[in-house]
Amino acid sequence: GARRVRELFAAARRKAPSIVFIDELDAIGSKRNPKDQTYMKQTLNQLLVDLDGFSQTEGVIFIAATNFPELLDKALVRPGRFDRHVAVPLPDVHGRVQILSHHLKNVQISIDVDISVIARGTPGFSGADLANLVNQAAIQASRDGAQEVAMRHMEYAKDKILMGAERKSAIITSENKKLTAYHEGGHALVALYTPGALPLHKATIMPRGSTLGMTVQLPEMDKDNYTKKEFLAMVDVAMGGRVAEEMIFGKENVTTGSHNDIANATNVAKRMVTLYGMSDKVGPVAHPEEDMDQLSTQTKLIIESEIKALLESAQIRATNILKAHKDELHRLANALIEYETLTQEEIESVIKGKAINR
Repeated sequence: GARRVRELFAAARRKAPSIVFIDELDAIGSKRNPKDQTYMKQTLNQLLVDLDGFSQTEGVIFIAATNFPELLDKALVRPGRFDRHVAVPLPDVHGRVQILSHHLKNVQISIDVDISVIARGTPGFSGADLANLVNQAAIQASRDGAQEVAMRHMEYAKDKILMGAERKSAIITSENKKLTAYHEGGHALVALYTPGALPLHKATIMPRGSTLGMTVQLPEMDKDNYTKKEFLAMVDVAMGGRVAEEMIFGKENVTTGSHNDIANATNVAKRMVTLYGMSDKVGPVAHPEEDMDQLSTQTKLIIESEIKALLESAQIRATNILKAHKDELHRLANALIEYETLTQEEIESVIKGKAINR
């Protein structure tokens, strides 16, 4: 508690010039509460006293880190104490390329490893997450008896972190495998033929976690802003799987596997209508979720009607694409059944009727 704080500051003075770094500052510097234990209050008070006891000429620099700056006591961050605040966000795509390159220096990698593709597919990853990805890739390469870490090992590690381990022991019937192949093929084809859709990366029917398959799209860069065209494309692609199921197997045989797709599409459509002013009938007005109870019944009905209209329009567009490219859908589904995972290049070859080089 307070005694250790005094000892820390005394050691810093003795060893000046020096740097004192306090990690997880919120553990001892959170806002004071009457219910706090006495030792917690004493620790924070001692920290404040010792910070005030240093002058700029003593050669000691104090640095602290926290993931929760909003929890810090105001007295701790006032001028003269921790008064310079530097936000350190998660790395963007360029930062992830550099971090991956750093960790891969100690790993023998194959010439087919494209770091930029892995970086694009890992938005929200921290430096520690990326280090773990490289480690998982190296472990998988070792299991395969490979001399080098190849792109397939990097992809395996990324997918394992994002979606869970492959369920190779899962017993999937041929009917379910076929249905999943058409479902993912539907997503992939709509993504390929929809203007504004994110670039297609791969499609797989390998079970992972609770999912039987997945179609992956990768943005060229990290994005914070999206156009209406891009949002509509997201909804169209989300509807592609269910539409493919209905087209091939009939409406009565559509499965519950598309429930996440519908939920994601509904969420995008709802944000378009209620937050981003992308509905002419609702207008350029924001209706956040917490304010919904205050809206009139008429306004709620208009919002629900607009969301439904966006989803139904997306379903029609996805249907038109898959009807126009039905032969390609058959070829793609058959290739997924045979190979389980296809890259963008392989998907484009398959739908053109070309053979895959494996």
